[in-house]
Amino acid sequence: MSAIRMLVLGAVRQHGRAHGYQVRNDLEYWGAHEWSNAKPGSIYHALKQLARQGLLVAHETAPSTAGGPPRTEYSVTEEGEEEFFRLLRAALTGYDQKPDLLYAALGFLVDLERAEAVTLLQERLRSIQEWRRSVTEYWTPEAGPESIGHIGEIMNLWVHSADTGAEWTRGLIARIEAGAYTFAGEGEPFRGVLTEGEPNPYATEGNPYREGAPPAAPPRVSADGRREITRRR
Repeated sequence: MSAIRMLVLGAVRQHGRAHGYQVRNDLEYWGAHEWSNAKPGSIYHALKQLARQGLLVAHETAPSTAGGPPRTEYSVTEEGEEEFFRLLRAALTGYDQKPDLLYAALGFLVDLERAEAVTLLQERLRSIQEWRRSVTEYWTPEAGPESIGHIGEIMNLWVHSADTGAEWTRGLIARIEAGAYTFAGEGEPFRGVLTEGEPNPYATEGNPYREGAPPAAPPRVSADGRREITRRR
């Protein structure tokens, strides 16, 4: 399963109708370019592929005032809606998968009804427990992980990750059952999307922490040798 499909379908779905730059801007705003393969090229490729598969509809809008080609906007089809929720449910319940799927699913958690979200997370908890049992009963040597030297740290990490994952999942279930967040059917949920023209503080352009960015300028030093602090205005 690919996180990019869920991310793109979910981002378009939140807007109702969105063009590629809006989708890219939203995903960068969520930091998805840091923890998934949601890079600009992958996003535009996914939009076109999902449209070819009938999960999105491509709409051509008027050409730009600068005389450029018509901009393409996308909306989710009925089949795309079904695929989005299939991916979302699978990502919330499965444990032995890449973490970017869970990160993506959490971004759309409130698109589900509260009771279903709890049920899916409880299923995830069972998946974690089954995975942990497989590590301790199948993968770990009877003499203990230390019997295979430093390789045993892999088993230690698996068990530790399962335990912390289970603890986090129980906490999330408790928060949801206590009334946290606004889920489908309960009102207008929180939407982490940017409005048209709203600046994105996490965009890859101008982000000093993005891969390949030029090094930051050296600090300014005053005549007496003290470092000058540049304050944001």
